[in-house]
Parts: sequence; C-alpha cells; structure tokens
Amino acid sequence: MTDKKKTTGQKTPGQKVPGQKVPGKNKPAGTAKATSGRGQRDLTIKVKTARGRKLSSTLWLQRQLNDPYVKRAKADGFRGRAAYKILELDDRFRFLVPGARVVDLGCAPGGWCQVAVTRVNALGEKQGKRVGRILGVDLQEVEPIAGCEIHQLDFLEDDADDKVKEWLGGRADVVMSDMAASASGHKQTDHLRIIALCEAAAYFAFDVLEEGGTFVAKVLAGGAEAELQKLLKLRFRKVLNVKPDASRADSSEKFVVATGFKRDLSDQAADQDGLTEE
Repeated sequence: MTDKKKTTGQKTPGQKVPGQKVPGKNKPAGTAKATSGRGQRDLTIKVKTARGRKLSSTLWLQRQLNDPYVKRAKADGFRGRAAYKILELDDRFRFLVPGARVVDLGCAPGGWCQVAVTRVNALGEKQGKRVGRILGVDLQEVEPIAGCEIHQLDFLEDDADDKVKEWLGGRADVVMSDMAASASGHKQTDHLRIIALCEAAAYFAFDVLEEGGTFVAKVLAGGAEAELQKLLKLRFRKVLNVKPDASRADSSEKFVVATGFKRDLSDQAADQDGLTEE
C-alpha cells in the first residue's frame, strides 16, 4: 500500500505561491525603477558617537566628512582646506606673484605653502617668469614640499628674524600666517590669544618685510582687534579685513590683508588710508 504525501501548504522548487511577490515582477507596466538617489546628490554622512569619544569630537568629525572644501582639498592634492582661503585672498589682492619671496609662519600642515609654490613660480615651471622663494617655519616638523624650504623654528625667538633673512638671502615680500592659538573652549579667551599671536606675527613682519611688502594673517572677531588695526595702519598704506568664502559660515575668523609696507615711519602721517571691512 502506497502512502500519500501531504501537499497542503508545501511547494515544489520554483513553484509560485499565490500572492507571493517575485523580484522584478508584480510591477505595473511603465513603472520606473525606484532608486535611492545615490550618485544623483551628495548624501550627508552621519557619525555615530563612539565609546570614549566626546560629542564635540564626533560633531567635528561629521563636519569634516561633509565639508565640500575638505573633499576638494583631497581631490586637488592640498594638505588642508585652508589652501582655498589663501587662493581666494591672492586672487583678489595678487601678492603671490612670480619672483616673490614669501615667509609662511606656522606653516603646518603646508597647504598655504603649496599654493605659494605655484604662484610665485618657486619651481621655475613658468618659462620666462621670475622664480620666487618660499620659506615655511613652524614649531613642529612639517613634511617636505617641493619648491619650499621648511625650518623648525619658533618665530618668537629673539634672532628668528635674522635667521629668516639669512635663509631668504634678503628681506621678504610677503609674510603670511594662518596660525591660531590652541582653543580653550572660552570664546573671549581664544579671541585674545589669537590677537596676541597676530600682533607678534605683525612685529615679526616689520623686521623682515621689504618696502611695499604685504602682511596676511588670521584673526578672530571679538572686539580686541582695534589696537592691532591701529598698529597695522601705521606701518601699511592699506589695511583690509576679509572673510573668504572658504571660511566656515559659523566661524568668527577673518583675515587682515595689509599692503604697502612702510619701512620709513616718517611718511606715516602723510598716508592714512581708512580701514575697510568686507
């Protein structure tokens, strides 16, 4: 006697169960394939808070991962997003010209130096153009950059200006600084620290700049910069405050661009250009 197999509720391989949806089927004719939009728009990357990582660190990392200038810097081979700030400033004021001698204070990681190398023709790649020189100084070691001479130096040392002039073989046409003091978390304290650092950089520039030279430095808005502006107006023919597009919108940073350095102070009373905010 042959046993009968129960078939209720079972299906053989490949058999379609009534009501079951099969991938690629059960779609009305003419219906477009649904997509996530990947490749059609930039997606915001969210970072989970890892054990041991502070919320502030997580937010910073998330901002970095979603920053378009960070992505551009990687694509363009720059060491940091700050490169686009000096590019914008130079596009407007044209101080990084072929043949210029440039000092970059606090040059790490080297993005500003990378921009300057090309613009002053430090590698001599622009035929028929003068060849400039780039000197980067920083407290920490910086990876070599082709066309740039880098020294580990504290520019606050008494003989730092003499060393720089010796290395350059003369005075500089441009002194630039993207330095910022270590953040304390207290806005006003950070503001005072960076203003003090910028003033120190300005005095250094007074010692090494050539007549007609340019000083570019980062400052933070906060009310204590009036003395710095007054100091710069005495020694430069024009002083401007500029916030590049590459600066983050929520940042209080701006850059002071002082042009037309006056080595001889006797003419300072004859040339008092106004300070312009932009």
